[in-house]
Amino acid sequence: MSISTRVGDYLTQQNITFDLINHISSNSSISTAIVSQVPAATIAKAVILEDHQGRHIMAILPADRKISLHKLQDQLESSLHLVPQDTLDKMFVDCDQGAIPAVNQAYHLNGVYDETLEQLTDVYLEGGDHQTLIHLNQHQFAKLMAKTKHGRFSAQLIH
Repeated sequence: MSISTRVGDYLTQQNITFDLINHISSNSSISTAIVSQVPAATIAKAVILEDHQGRHIMAILPADRKISLHKLQDQLESSLHLVPQDTLDKMFVDCDQGAIPAVNQAYHLNGVYDETLEQLTDVYLEGGDHQTLIHLNQHQFAKLMAKTKHGRFSAQLIH
């Protein structure tokens, strides 16, 4: 597998300039950072949540951070919980399990990104498999996230 066709098509349609970084297979965003030799803080990971009405939202945050559901719930004024894996498998049929690209718009999902991602020069996203990263410069990432909500809802995972 390679970059998700759905994501690749979306990025192209939106005139988002990107590069692909191939790496040996990895099974987590932290291990992807190690094998790709990029800082974990620059990899934007996707966490899929569901509200009390069954609506899905993609939270996007750096791989070296963990989501604070409490903070995010306060900011969005909504009760949220993680989406079960079997539901994710149905939502992201074009992706390997655990390699969801942080491109909410391509999947017609509401999204929110952590503002710490705005401080980066380069941002990397899972491509949909465990061997490809999508590389965006900050300008292209900002363009991609222009219509996405943002806030501060993560905490440092690795000290």
